[in-house]
Amino acid sequence: MNDKRGFSFYALAAFFALFLLFLYGPTITIFILSFQGPEGGLTFPMRGVSLHWFSKLMEGVGVVDIGAAFMRSLKLGLLVTALTVLLSVSAALAFRKRMRGANVLFYVAVASLIMPSIIVSLGVGLSFRLLDTALKFLFDWAGWTGMSESFTTTMGLYTSALGAQLTWTLPFGLLVMFAVFNRFNSAYEEAALDLGATPWQSFRHVVLPLIAPSVVGVGMFGFTLSWDEIARSSQAIGDLNTLPLELQGLTTTVTTPVIYALGTLTTAISFLVVGLAIGIMALVRRRARGRKLQAT
Repeated sequence: MNDKRGFSFYALAAFFALFLLFLYGPTITIFILSFQGPEGGLTFPMRGVSLHWFSKLMEGVGVVDIGAAFMRSLKLGLLVTALTVLLSVSAALAFRKRMRGANVLFYVAVASLIMPSIIVSLGVGLSFRLLDTALKFLFDWAGWTGMSESFTTTMGLYTSALGAQLTWTLPFGLLVMFAVFNRFNSAYEEAALDLGATPWQSFRHVVLPLIAPSVVGVGMFGFTLSWDEIARSSQAIGDLNTLPLELQGLTTTVTTPVIYALGTLTTAISFLVVGLAIGIMALVRRRARGRKLQAT
């Protein structure tokens, strides 16, 4: 056999290397510049190496409370993750049964993926403003003066912002789970039912272990998409911003590497979630192999 590699191999390898550089180059650059010394600037060359800008980040960036914004993004991301997993799995289970209008319902559910994110955000914000107007009218009509005067808005982190982010995460979760159940062998489930298991026991002990890696993947998608989301939250967030929105605002006011330190921190959280998801999926597969060996 002739193992000599031709020109096409090296051309494709060079193209792939350039692609990786284009994909990860900006992230690597920000990561490196975030470790500059106290005299460091926003561009190369680096001026020393230290954790100075991370300590400055912990002290706060102007009037922005980074710690509070971090916790808001973390809590919202976890809630989005839980709802994305629950609703995606439930919808995929429901679509296993024949129903009238299933195709139309599916396309409506994933349509928000092709809509401009800022339009979705404006639509969500407008809907909640109309809801505010309706509630204000209701309070005045019912004579509830105290509630009318104290009422401000229904927009907030766990209302409008949550809904806006779910329009982004749910379609991804649905597509993943629909693909999983299209390949799912229902014979395992039918065997459990024939042996006397209830539908819930069949799902708990048969279906869920088989789809567990995909469920973890959907959860990872939900958290990372929520953690980094800006456009769909920008017009529907209310008074309290998430960490990505605060980071976007800081790009116009902060002129020191502290903003790179914040970018490095948020990126590290994203990679940590991805690594955790991969670890959980590996653990699930290992346990499944162990059960098969015990059964044999």
